[in-house]
Amino acid sequence: MTLLTPQHEKAQLLEAAVQGRSLWEDARRRLFRNKAAVGSMIVLATLTLLAIFGPFFWPHDYETIYNDRVLIGPTLENLHIFGTDPQGRDLFVRLLYGLRMSLAVGLVATGVSLLIGVIWGATAGYIGGQVDQIMMRIVDVLYALPFIFFVIILMVVFGRDLILIFVAIGAVEWLTMARIVRGQTISLRKKEFVEAAEAAGVGSASIVTRHIVPNVLGPVVVYVTLTIPAVILTESFLSFLGLGVQEPMTSLGNLISIGAREMEIAPWLLIFPAATMMITLFCFNFIGDGLRDAIDPRDR
Repeated sequence: MTLLTPQHEKAQLLEAAVQGRSLWEDARRRLFRNKAAVGSMIVLATLTLLAIFGPFFWPHDYETIYNDRVLIGPTLENLHIFGTDPQGRDLFVRLLYGLRMSLAVGLVATGVSLLIGVIWGATAGYIGGQVDQIMMRIVDVLYALPFIFFVIILMVVFGRDLILIFVAIGAVEWLTMARIVRGQTISLRKKEFVEAAEAAGVGSASIVTRHIVPNVLGPVVVYVTLTIPAVILTESFLSFLGLGVQEPMTSLGNLISIGAREMEIAPWLLIFPAATMMITLFCFNFIGDGLRDAIDPRDR
């Protein structure tokens, strides 16, 4: 029986720890060492919980009109801590609903763009040849169209339905996602594990879904965190133009539009929604930077 010295035991434990840690575990550790990303996740989680559950505990409803409280500044009286709008509605609860709507649009539209972009890019990159050329030329043609103009056309033709807003924005945000996934797929197509799957007779669809897509998730996850704020800004721009969420429902863009009109006599109508929008976008961008550094620290 061989006796191990303390030095050998320590070396074996260290080797086992290194072998037992996956790349995703290493990425998670690096992410949670990033103070800006962790702080942003805490702030974003707090805002999300407030947006979801806050209105249930607030004494005012988002569509209740107080005719005797029009354009009241922030005050603790009657708990109008953010003041009221030109119709006499409580701004704080409407801000929570607006944040909820903007986050929902960001997440759902990004999900749509993720689904289309990953499938399109992975298919084009793996099949290659003439199919790849045709699919990417379609992407180039769609890129040439002003995407805001494209969304406006969809909404004018099919009506300003809330679900359509989600789908329309997601349907124009997938183009960059497709290009990123295609580039990653081309670099993976000749890897040994893909060639081994092909030699074993695995079908193309299975190779794409089981071998290609899981290996491109790193860049995709980073891009998703940067797509969500872009989608929120797009929806806010549409709402600012009056083509987004309609009254009595609201979004951050809608509130900012109202605040811009009343800025001179009621600056709080612009300050609070704009600050909420800014904080939300900063959080997503810091999280995206943290994920990028965690997944590929060589890019730092």
